Amino acid sequence: MAKFYLFIIIILCLSCKEDTLPKPKAFLNLEYEETVYHGLPLKRPYFFETSKTVKIKNAPKNWLKIEYPALKASIDITYRKIDGNLRELLIESEKLVFKHTIKAEQISSNDYSNNQKRVFGTLYEITGNAASQIQFHITDSTDHFIKGALYFKTKPNYDSILPAVNFIKKDILHLMETIRWEK
Repeated sequence: MAKFYLFIIIILCLSCKEDTLPKPKAFLNLEYEETVYHGLPLKRPYFFETSKTVKIKNAPKNWLKIEYPALKASIDITYRKIDGNLRELLIESEKLVFKHTIKAEQISSNDYSNNQKRVFGTLYEITGNAASQIQFHITDSTDHFIKGALYFKTKPNYDSILPAVNFIKKDILHLMETIRWEK
């Protein structure tokens, strides 16, 4: 009888063996609609095009908040009139960028200039778990200075928000390319 039980146990152990396979890695598949742009609906000393899907929030002193509700993100735009203080404005802008060096893995900058439209600026990309992943400034170097910063309404996790950062970066580049100064 003992041989019978031993035989049953061996059969059960050998017959019920299943290969365990790890789950395949999943990739986040985010799809964004084709962006359609329109002009800034508010009267400001500047004009640029924004995506039709954003919400523009008016702020005092010709400032703006461009909100991306679906992405829980916003671009904060500050405007300053230049009054012989361009150097100070540029230094202040850079200080705000480099405040993120504590959490940033890398900060890279790309200069932008359009001599015909008198638009000069710099776009800063901040990689890592910093509070802001993109910051920029634009100026005509004589009268107008704009500073912009991208923020997400979530704890920064760079790997998770990178697709949204890349999507919004295209809008920021379009903003920089379409800006013009109003008289």
